[in-house]
Amino acid sequence: MSAGTDGTALISLRGVTKIYGSGTTAFPALDGVDLDIAAGEFVAIMGPSGSGKSTALNILGCLDAPSSGQYVFRDIRVDELNRNQRALLRRHYLGFVFQGFNLLSRTSAQENVELPLLYRGEDADRRHAASRRALAQVGLAGWEHHTPGELSGGQQQRVAIARAIVTQPLVLLADEPTGNLDSKRGHEIMELLVSLNRDQGITIIMVTHEPDMAAYASRTVRFVDGHVESDTGAKA
Repeated sequence: MSAGTDGTALISLRGVTKIYGSGTTAFPALDGVDLDIAAGEFVAIMGPSGSGKSTALNILGCLDAPSSGQYVFRDIRVDELNRNQRALLRRHYLGFVFQGFNLLSRTSAQENVELPLLYRGEDADRRHAASRRALAQVGLAGWEHHTPGELSGGQQQRVAIARAIVTQPLVLLADEPTGNLDSKRGHEIMELLVSLNRDQGITIIMVTHEPDMAAYASRTVRFVDGHVESDTGAKA
């Protein structure tokens, strides 16, 4: 387990379970997970298919709620929040990167990056300035007006990362961020994530099945059958 310098964690799970179905068809995707993540860590979550790693990421990202147990984020009991409250937490503190990019195909890179700010009600001038800064941070200055169809897979994922960081989140959650990329582009994306973690202090939690991508993280948590089997590289 890993905690901050003051002994507290940015994220803490205690006895978290997630049950799908009921009765004889009930399936425990998570079975009593304990996990602490400190601010500024880069954590890779690994495990075989069905191990619970994606379920854990969805709960950490407030996309789903645990069936039981405690989830604390910055002293907030997330497991006690309703859906709208979780959405607010997600909007203001979390950024997401997915394997499939999830970009709007007929919309420019800049407009794609602006979407989270639009949902937050930011005015146009602030949205434009922030999206340009975010695109520059991921190496896409000058590509603001290109649509996804005019970009390579690696560039599209950079746009997706810019969209995730444009709100200056505390935590970036990445679900197989290199899964749709060739090896060279995958390593470029990982180097970008490392730089965001190192230079901006963004806490990164990444699900991956690729050991060479997990090696970029400072810590690897392995899930098996709904629980944490191993946790390597964690701070004391």
